[in-house]
Amino acid sequence: MQTSPQFFKVGPSPLAQLFFFVLLSVAIMVADTRSDFVSEARRVIGSVISPLQKLAYLPFSLQDKLDQYIEDFRLIEDIDHLRKAYLTSRHDFFRLQALTGENERLRALLGAAKQTELQPVLAEILYTPRDPFSRKITLDKGDSSGIKPGQVVIDDLGVIGQVTQVFPWTSEVTLITDKNHMVPVQIDRNGLRTVISGAGKNSELELRFLSINTDIQEGDLLSTSGIGGVYPSGLPVGRVVHIEYDRSHKFARIICAPVAGVDRHRQVLILIGSVPTPVISDNPEPHAPQKNQKTRNNGT
Repeated sequence: MQTSPQFFKVGPSPLAQLFFFVLLSVAIMVADTRSDFVSEARRVIGSVISPLQKLAYLPFSLQDKLDQYIEDFRLIEDIDHLRKAYLTSRHDFFRLQALTGENERLRALLGAAKQTELQPVLAEILYTPRDPFSRKITLDKGDSSGIKPGQVVIDDLGVIGQVTQVFPWTSEVTLITDKNHMVPVQIDRNGLRTVISGAGKNSELELRFLSINTDIQEGDLLSTSGIGGVYPSGLPVGRVVHIEYDRSHKFARIICAPVAGVDRHRQVLILIGSVPTPVISDNPEPHAPQKNQKTRNNGT
């Protein structure tokens, strides 16, 4: 019988190899239980192959770090986006608050305009002078809007001042706190008429030449009397805050605080038109019925 030639050396059979490795495994397990030789060998082998394990795991570690970096970068972008969105929303919130306050301010001005018969013109304060001794402001309405010198300027609380100079597109207003400005007023509590003057300070007015026996109290509200035909009657001007009595002088020192103010808002009203002059009767009200009674007697 003819056999094929063997080109390669043939080793042990698979069954013999299996038997050999089974015996080797059993021997190693027995040696591991009876001595520390296998543990030491395992430790040495672990120390030798540990760098190889780290080197083999290096691509996966780099991949994890790259993924973490990309995730952190996306997180930073999300945080920046959220921060911008927050700042934008805060800006919109502040604008909404400003618009809400301005709308309430305009409603209050319209309510104040309904209390007078004059035609109101809405104006905005452009700037106030830096001079601390100047009590004047500039508005964005001028001759082109029908503004004339002498017209009254108010806000939703009361009188602010009077137009003193007019330009084509702007106008200058002298505040009631100016030292040379005077307003005819009356005390709401008892109807006593007088004149209030500016003290040259932002928050101070004076009632001059009032006797120490004058019926006036702290807290009294002073409104325009309408005398003089400049200011319409009934507009709040100031409130008495301090009274000094000095028996060595004939007049009391009375300090008032203005009700309105240009340091609160930017919009004001300019009153256009002729101010009706109040009619002051020489005959008191109680004598009117007696006059009517006398007329009836003459007619009988």
